[in-house]
Amino acid sequence: MRKSVLLWLAAALTLTVQARTPNDSLPSADGHTPTDSLATPSRRSFAARFDRLSSSRLYRATSLGLPLVVGGLLVKSEDDHFRSLRNDYLPHFDHHADDYLQYAPAAVMLALKAAGVKGRSTWGRMLASDAASALLMAGVVNTLKQTTRVTRPDGSNNHSFPSGHTATAFMTATMLTKEYGHKSPWVSIGAYSVATATGLMRMANNKHWLSDVLTGAGIGILTTELGYALTDLIFREKGLETTLSADTTAFSPRPSFVSLYLGVNIPLSGYDIDEAHKFRTSSGSTTGLEGAWLFNRYVGVGGRFTVSNTAIVVDGNQAEDNTFDALTLSAGAYFSCPLSPHWLVGSKVLGGWVRYPRLDLSAQRIPARQGFCAGSGLSLTYRATPHYGLRFFMDYNLMPSHSRGSREWMNTLTCGAALSVMF
Repeated sequence: MRKSVLLWLAAALTLTVQARTPNDSLPSADGHTPTDSLATPSRRSFAARFDRLSSSRLYRATSLGLPLVVGGLLVKSEDDHFRSLRNDYLPHFDHHADDYLQYAPAAVMLALKAAGVKGRSTWGRMLASDAASALLMAGVVNTLKQTTRVTRPDGSNNHSFPSGHTATAFMTATMLTKEYGHKSPWVSIGAYSVATATGLMRMANNKHWLSDVLTGAGIGILTTELGYALTDLIFREKGLETTLSADTTAFSPRPSFVSLYLGVNIPLSGYDIDEAHKFRTSSGSTTGLEGAWLFNRYVGVGGRFTVSNTAIVVDGNQAEDNTFDALTLSAGAYFSCPLSPHWLVGSKVLGGWVRYPRLDLSAQRIPARQGFCAGSGLSLTYRATPHYGLRFFMDYNLMPSHSRGSREWMNTLTCGAALSVMF
């Protein structure tokens, strides 16, 4: 598990080398971004060091897609854990809405254009940009599928990596954002929510690993950015209906968020089942949703819903086929400390409810149980844009024992990353 922690830290360091414009600063309560919004010269200098390198178009084009590709490569060693989570909670999921959802953002974009809603480009320039993006995406995805030859989770073929459905969904979401994202932040939020749902369904349908989906999402975004960049070089100012600035909206003074939570479980000790038996948990995974409403820059309220599984070894030597599962729902106080417009340090204090399904071990059966749980954690959030961020976290969880015959409390760490919509 030390390797897993080091991988997540490596992802954080990868993002740290990307920073934002030196002219950006924390917004005031009225939504403006004065240069003196950081309280002291030392804090202004600290923020400037974080935000120095991002004035180029290259940064803006890669700040979302590149971290997803890097994350997909880093989590490859944890694919089995996240697949096990799917098998525990959605073993019979078989729906094919993802075959259509991947094209939904493009359908919306074409419908808006057909209805006469003015976007970024004319019909000709938009179609040229989209065609270039689609050719690049298909070329990259198909080349990787043929060269890596990764077997799908369901064993149907060896064209798993990366996910073509997810790449297409994030490509069309980026197209819609490029053309109409300046109209409202909810355009891009809706587009990327549909794309995320497509990726999650590919995993739920047992067609892709988590690494396939994350890498596919990054490829979809990066190839669309490249397709539009190439078209801009060819068309220059021709066919532009709207000229956009680098950042079309200001950063919110309250960093509220909703995020998709993905983590790796790290057990801190073993636990008694009863006086005669003891088990320890090894590696596992957690996924869920987390969100918070910040009253100001520093404090707010929120909650977290997660499902998790963890492998079990009983009496020090017997690995069990079943996993230790838990479903938690928690709420409490959230805290934020802005380091710069693009980097936030956060914490939280949560209390809530946990439910353990029945656990069937080789030697005995442990009935379902529920009870009170508590937790805290630290996080580092990178705001790639005013409305999207990537949060790295280390959460501590205190939960009651699964077995009523034990009075021990269970202590675990969950380390991972969360893709956040910020508002």
